[in-house]
Amino acid sequence: MRLARQRVARRTVGFTESVIREMTRLSAMHGGINLAQGFPNFPAPPQVKDAAKRAIDADINQYAITWGSKSLRDALARTYRELYAMRVDPETMLTVTCGSTEAMISTLLAICDPGDEVIVLEPFYENYGPDAAISGATPIFVPLRPPSFEFDADELARAFGSRTKAIIVNTPNNPTGRVFTRAELETIARLCREHDVIAVTDEIYEHIRYEGEHIPIATLEGMAERTVTISGASKTFSVTGWRVGWIVASPELTAAIRKVHDFVTVGAPAPLQEAIAAALDMGRPYYDRLATEYGVRRDHLVGLLDAAGFAPNTPQGAYYVVCDIRPFGFDDDVAFANWLVREVGVAGVPGSSFFSRRDLGRHLIRFTFCKTADLLDEAGARLLHAGAKARARANG
Repeated sequence: MRLARQRVARRTVGFTESVIREMTRLSAMHGGINLAQGFPNFPAPPQVKDAAKRAIDADINQYAITWGSKSLRDALARTYRELYAMRVDPETMLTVTCGSTEAMISTLLAICDPGDEVIVLEPFYENYGPDAAISGATPIFVPLRPPSFEFDADELARAFGSRTKAIIVNTPNNPTGRVFTRAELETIARLCREHDVIAVTDEIYEHIRYEGEHIPIATLEGMAERTVTISGASKTFSVTGWRVGWIVASPELTAAIRKVHDFVTVGAPAPLQEAIAAALDMGRPYYDRLATEYGVRRDHLVGLLDAAGFAPNTPQGAYYVVCDIRPFGFDDDVAFANWLVREVGVAGVPGSSFFSRRDLGRHLIRFTFCKTADLLDEAGARLLHAGAKARARANG
């Protein structure tokens, strides 16, 4: 008798589908206000949309160069030079990807072998653990401890070992909103140099900051050749559906990453690459205005959540707020998030999805404020009733 073979790869067993995207589906099902998934409900800048229209009208509809159109790579090299004094050769150090999500998995597939270890600071964006597993590496988690969400330098040092291949650094951080200080980044850089480890940085929120300075770790001493810098257009230009991201790395690392990227996606959308090249010309004045506008939204949602009894944190960057759910009588974040969208009409993300073990985040929920003031006001009005509904639930 022939024995049945396992039909799915073992690598898929250790992680679930995206909890964030699941909450978006539940929000639509229950007619909720979606404060779960981080996409704006307001339009992209007119200049960016007009540039995309011009590119389509110019029939830029076929494959771009696999690793990115020359116009976008040149614009990115210029941007990194002007903002951070980084020397980036657009021909050998830049890869344009289908969003920063593809950038991360293509990077890890290019640098990791089975048996390698990848250090992940937690809480973390939910893709990082599965990305490490898909690439054959083992994620090693090091906590960012509340309420300030800082790592302990000694604890981080103990995580580095002979099998450590990379560390993922996300600043500004999702979900905590931390902007890492120069001292923290210097600590990470020192450990990378000592152990010959690659820093893979997710800098997608680099222009959405309210406190601190964005310091690419690649600019620190001895780090340019051992850093993979990832960013993208999604958050900065409110075009999360366009899927245009990029990777900056040394020529050696870029050569490997480009091979993976080529066979994973071939290339990012050609006309949208032209649009982002034009968008980058808006420069620092646009980024400053973006941060100011998001700062207003941050303060707005934090005030609404505080009034509703959620005890929110106040992020330094990105556009998320983390809250404690225990005042509502719940000790299960998934149950609370499902109840909140079904009974209150507001969707958030269960906190456990950002941790390696569910128990570490089961008292938390994350909300996003990349929404217009009227939508935040409506969400706040609904959340004001959450406490009363939770008490009624508890009393049967």
